[in-house]
Amino acid sequence: MKNLKWAFLMAVVLVLAACSMDQPGSSSSDDKGDAGKDGDKTYKIGLSVSTLNNPFFVTLSEGVKEQAKESGAKVIVVDAQDDASKQASDVEDLIQQGVDLLIINPTDSQAVVSAVESANSSNVPVITVDRSAEGGEVVSHIASDNKAGGVLAGEYMLELLGDDTAQVAELEGIAGSSAARDRGAGFNEAVDGKVNIVAKQTANFNRAEGLTVMENILQANPDIQAVFAHNDEMALGALEAIQSAGKDIIVIGFDATDDAVASVKEGKLAATIAQKPEEIGKKAMIAAIAKLKGEDVEA
Repeated sequence: MKNLKWAFLMAVVLVLAACSMDQPGSSSSDDKGDAGKDGDKTYKIGLSVSTLNNPFFVTLSEGVKEQAKESGAKVIVVDAQDDASKQASDVEDLIQQGVDLLIINPTDSQAVVSAVESANSSNVPVITVDRSAEGGEVVSHIASDNKAGGVLAGEYMLELLGDDTAQVAELEGIAGSSAARDRGAGFNEAVDGKVNIVAKQTANFNRAEGLTVMENILQANPDIQAVFAHNDEMALGALEAIQSAGKDIIVIGFDATDDAVASVKEGKLAATIAQKPEEIGKKAMIAAIAKLKGEDVEA
């Protein structure tokens, strides 16, 4: 992209106002800090992540574990590998292991409902992160404002294009996930009537699929001028396909992972919407401890 300025666009992170940012307890998960204990019991927290093959969720998990050490709590992390059925099974296993609370990053917002309801039946509180659950009782949901992030992506794309006849493609995330739905809604709201979206296809938040899907889109729509991908992994895959085709196309991602930030700085990726996955993880653990101590937690 010639003479395109780079920018990091920040999506607003929803914080839990009722949770203090003071972090009592020791710095090791093996220590018995007051925050992670109830009498002589150390709280045991289960964390079910949609996939640890995505750097964003690795960082989110690290935030949970770091805060757990500060709080003297124990965390068991399981990887659903982007499989809703495996996630349901993982949650059942965590319940059987006697976790005091579950933090779930849903693979699919609808499919996870049965797992949430199973936890409800076992009196295990549930907190969701990044993606919401469409049913069951959830104590708190902690995420960026994904719709606002989609709007930012759309507005910045319009700024770069400056042409209401531009042809645009959208690489969508996992069908059924709240993040994909909300990011897409925000983006389309921003660009509606101002560009021509000639292709929309899911690449399941996956880099390899982003490459393949973008190759197919380019064959059918060789005059595309810009792409919005619902996450950086898909954006980087799309960028690889675009470079292989020898084209100069604006690509905007979402998450601000290390690889994406490096690509922006190199002038390859036009922009990425920045989130704070470590902070999301930390706030989830703060909310978890507050809930287990009987304190009020913001929804």
